[in-house]
Amino acid sequence: MEIGRQAADRRAQLCRTLSPATHPPCNVANSCAMIDDEIARSCALLNRAGSPPADCRPDPRSDEPAADVVKRYYAALDARDYATAWLQWGQDGPPNQPLEKFRQGFARTRSTHVTIGSAGEAEGAAGSLYLTVPVTVEATLDSGALQRFRGHYIVRRVNDVDGATADQLRWHIESAHLQPLPPR
Repeated sequence: MEIGRQAADRRAQLCRTLSPATHPPCNVANSCAMIDDEIARSCALLNRAGSPPADCRPDPRSDEPAADVVKRYYAALDARDYATAWLQWGQDGPPNQPLEKFRQGFARTRSTHVTIGSAGEAEGAAGSLYLTVPVTVEATLDSGALQRFRGHYIVRRVNDVDGATADQLRWHIESAHLQPLPPR
């Protein structure tokens, strides 16, 4: 996504302000999704320490940041930033899919666009919060062919459990349930 130099500079500065990392990926040369991912990770960590800064609004535990994970996922795919897209599934990526296999799965995808539906309420179970995020996805292949899918993602974060890491406290994709739609 092209947001312009001033907006990119502001986003990178916010990232550097919030991130506790010694070398955060808060550089305008990186994809927006990568920078936004570091902001989300940092906000989850800062929220754990008490009330998050105003720049972390909405509350990182709320439904909006949960749906943002799916938006970041597709923004990273669209930017061909496969490492950031892969990390939206958590530190180990999608189940049984190393980064290189994940990257190969999108090798012939030119662009993606996601429309997020209205998410329901987060549900708690076994120390985690889960939220269903309905989506419609359009992917354009290098050949020009258009693929369309409808379904949902389940996103999860660890509820504020003692000892949880920043990566466990931020929303990540738990599973995807997408069905192909007929061509238009």
